[in-house]
Amino acid sequence: MSKKTKNAKGKGSTPATLQLEQAGVPFETYEYEHSNDHMDDGYGVEAAMKLGFDEHQVFKTLMADTGSERVVGVVPVSGHMDLKALAAAVGAKKAAMADPKVAMRESGYVVGGISPLGQKVHHKTVLDDSALKFDKILLSGGKRGFSVGVNPNDLLKVLDAVAAPIGTW
Repeated sequence: MSKKTKNAKGKGSTPATLQLEQAGVPFETYEYEHSNDHMDDGYGVEAAMKLGFDEHQVFKTLMADTGSERVVGVVPVSGHMDLKALAAAVGAKKAAMADPKVAMRESGYVVGGISPLGQKVHHKTVLDDSALKFDKILLSGGKRGFSVGVNPNDLLKVLDAVAAPIGTW
């Protein structure tokens, strides 16, 4: 069951929605009942299925370590993140997935609810360029079972992010 609201200030507020509100970016919120029964497919696939969105339009947030800094990649839940492409997009030689404990500490969110928005520590962020073909993409709103729908161009501006081909299928 999903519930959709537009810019519901205070209701379901997370650091992610607060960042969007403060930037004046329009967004929609979507809530669904999270279940551990779907974890073989992943949190994002569960969100797409329960909210009725195409898996190419729902994005997951992943954190990687380049050796000198951690960076955030945002890719469709239907694929994977190309670590070499992510490294190239931020001017690094290589990247490896960050330890989940580090990702949770620096983002301020739990795995399965990590959003690129409202993180405790700001990181360079790269959005897979496939997002640009949509008027709206869904991504974690900062907790499991809670997503936000936002225009990808607005997301790039709010995060001071870049778009690059970092997703693989």
